[in-house]
Amino acid sequence: MVAAGREAGLEMFGAEIYYGGSETAREAEQTGLLGEAIVEIRNGRLPFEDSTFDLVTNNQVMEHVEDLEAVLGEIRRVLKPGGTLLSLFPSRDAIREGHIGIPFVHWFRKGSRVRFAYTWGLRRLGLGKWKEQAPKLPPWAVDKLAWMDAYTHYRSRREIFAAFGRRFRSELREPEYIRFRLRDDRRLARSRGCSICHWFRRLPRPCSGSWRFW
Repeated sequence: MVAAGREAGLEMFGAEIYYGGSETAREAEQTGLLGEAIVEIRNGRLPFEDSTFDLVTNNQVMEHVEDLEAVLGEIRRVLKPGGTLLSLFPSRDAIREGHIGIPFVHWFRKGSRVRFAYTWGLRRLGLGKWKEQAPKLPPWAVDKLAWMDAYTHYRSRREIFAAFGRRFRSELREPEYIRFRLRDDRRLARSRGCSICHWFRRLPRPCSGSWRFW
């Protein structure tokens, strides 16, 4: 995103903590922007002055944040008054856990034996992602559940909007996100776009919205 934005002439920066469960450091290094336009977050603080940015975005990030209050406070610090925060991430209410591809697995208590049996069972039925990392079923379930426990922190929609609402004015952007995901398949968008939007309104939805700093 940073590379594309800069190619378009935008003054854009990226920030990442480079936690052990991802390969973002390697990916950032490949862009040639690491240390210049893409910087590391250290001790929970963004390396930017107060009121620096008009827009802060994050995509599939907030479900990995342990201390949401601290992160939102830091984002508000670097946003200019009237600036916008755009966040796309799943809430606990989402049906499918997107990281390992097992439905409802994030609804179980961490460390639950029932969760392990459930995950193993669905993996045997062919569900799940990153299968090549652990071809055998029990190690796959152990590995992916351990990753989830270490690196995900799911919250309910109520918790999310309460936390964001203490610092920002919220505006939902879910219909726009659905249209964005459908736009590359125009035939699907024409034939089912309206019904898909209707379906999403009636099922527990992931959280996507924009928050404006007043």
